[in-house]
Amino acid sequence: MLISAISDLDTLGMDLEPFWGIIKTAKKPDIFLLGGDMYDYRNPDIYGLLLDFIKLRKWTCPIFAVYGNHEFDEDIDEIKKICGKKITFLDEESIELKIKDKKVGIVGSRGSLDFPTWWQSTHVPNIRKAYLDRIKNCEKLLQNLKVDIKILLSHYAPTYKTLVGENPKIYSSLGSKKLEKILVKTKTSFAIHGHVHYGIPLAFVKGIPVFNVAFEINKKIVEIDTDKMPKTGLHKFVK
Repeated sequence: MLISAISDLDTLGMDLEPFWGIIKTAKKPDIFLLGGDMYDYRNPDIYGLLLDFIKLRKWTCPIFAVYGNHEFDEDIDEIKKICGKKITFLDEESIELKIKDKKVGIVGSRGSLDFPTWWQSTHVPNIRKAYLDRIKNCEKLLQNLKVDIKILLSHYAPTYKTLVGENPKIYSSLGSKKLEKILVKTKTSFAIHGHVHYGIPLAFVKGIPVFNVAFEINKKIVEIDTDKMPKTGLHKFVK
């Protein structure tokens, strides 16, 4: 099974030509995952352009997405209107589906930060509690999945291990180390996240692959072959 993923096209602004350049040569996946921040400030119409590109490639696979920190709550109704049933957004929820002969479960979340940003602390009431609640919810949703392949899709990083290259002083405002134990406890097959523009594309949490699919790092759609999952230290299967 081929699972493709990308996030953080916000760095492209309104110029999606580089995205078309990579999608027109990408393999047709069985599932396409979007990790949030697919546009820069208040430009939800970008989702319409993304769908146009996907239509041109004649991809008919299911598409699942999570919201990033650039997809403001005020934009969500407009995003859903643009995407209709073509993209399923997992907003702190899970889904199970059968692809070929495998049962796949995906938990989708914006993710959590161990320490909110200054803006969040001053503008979002009860943000610390909200982040703790998301961690508990991810654990519950992952634990309840009865599938062959279990995936956590989040915008913020579920580990600090993919943050190498960022300033260590801001690790806690890029992701949550608390989710590492949950990945292991729930026997998650692998995790996918975005948000981290200057980290590394792949790291492992006790053998569990964690893919950072931010465009700025990969400059391509990340293709994950579930029959050839990378092992610790082996990056050659990340195409």
